[in-house]
Amino acid sequence: MESPKPNSRRNKLIGLIVAVVLVGLWVYSVQDWHQIWKIVSAPDNVPIVAMLFLVPFFTWLGVKQAKSNDNLIVELEGDAKLAKTHHRKVEPWRPGWAKELHVWPYLVRVEFLAAVIVTVILYVWSIALNAPLEEPANPNLTMNPSKAPWYFLGLQEMLVYFDPWIAGVVMPSIIMIGLMVFPYVDSNPLGNGYYTLRQRRFAVNMFSWGFLMWILLIVIGTFIRGPGWIWFWPGQTWDHNTVVFDRNRDLHEILGVTPENFANHLSLLPWVRGIFGFLVVSGFFILGGLFFHWLMRKGPFRFSYLISPKRFWAWAKLPDPFELKLLANTSILQYMTFQFFAVSVLLAMPVKLFLRLVFTIKYVWVTPWFNV
Repeated sequence: MESPKPNSRRNKLIGLIVAVVLVGLWVYSVQDWHQIWKIVSAPDNVPIVAMLFLVPFFTWLGVKQAKSNDNLIVELEGDAKLAKTHHRKVEPWRPGWAKELHVWPYLVRVEFLAAVIVTVILYVWSIALNAPLEEPANPNLTMNPSKAPWYFLGLQEMLVYFDPWIAGVVMPSIIMIGLMVFPYVDSNPLGNGYYTLRQRRFAVNMFSWGFLMWILLIVIGTFIRGPGWIWFWPGQTWDHNTVVFDRNRDLHEILGVTPENFANHLSLLPWVRGIFGFLVVSGFFILGGLFFHWLMRKGPFRFSYLISPKRFWAWAKLPDPFELKLLANTSILQYMTFQFFAVSVLLAMPVKLFLRLVFTIKYVWVTPWFNV
């Protein structure tokens, strides 16, 4: 394998420096270490704390293996004679390694041992940590903050940004249906059975985007949301007497579509709000579709492009032939299906989160039947 390029080493060094600086700033800004330990040591937060370390590790491991495979693919593509005789894996077969695949009964033996090990771990976990069970619910004494189990915290955090029935029913349904539909709208036959970024760039990036966004919602709900579901930065003391005076406004109110300005035409106000919101959401879907179409046509993105505007512009302007070939093999039904799910979930979620947290905008489309 080739040695890492100087640019790759420089990018890794820059990333490491940025990470160290961010961690140092956070440690310096911590006001209440006891509050952090109270959250981290809670029995029901153990999976989330473990996830903070496991997700980055396995993401790094997968990316590392994908880059190794990509380098091997480039090497074999550049030498047709070598491709006929060279091994097709990063780690070739070596003397002493088994050439056979595990089937009955050897595969069952391995699976049984794995099941026993997992069972022992769960037994130790259940003995060492108390279950987060409390006294029977008392309507006169409500917990504050009252949080769902960690695997539902993402949904609970979504309630801040969307209408309850959209956050609790529509969005989860779109996510689940999208995960079932995506394999059928994928026109790329490569990348089955091995890790790769070069041949599955767009699919891997879109999945990582959605997965890490969901992890972010869980982390926010666990470590940042305090009493009254108020935003407390990690390290701040959870003050139960804190009162937030943020005025959550709808988008049409900022632009003057209010009862005061329609005092003589109140009957028209719901129609104006509905049409305005429809136009905004429609424009968002059009711009979002154009954005994802632009991403579909692009090749691999490198961190160095952010440092050099000239490189970024060259990358943004020139399409990638491989991606254009995949796009040409995608039917209009596959294309529109992906665009709907991508814009509805992958783009709408971070945009709505940004509008609510930065501009305190509650809804962008208000109707008598639903709010978006």
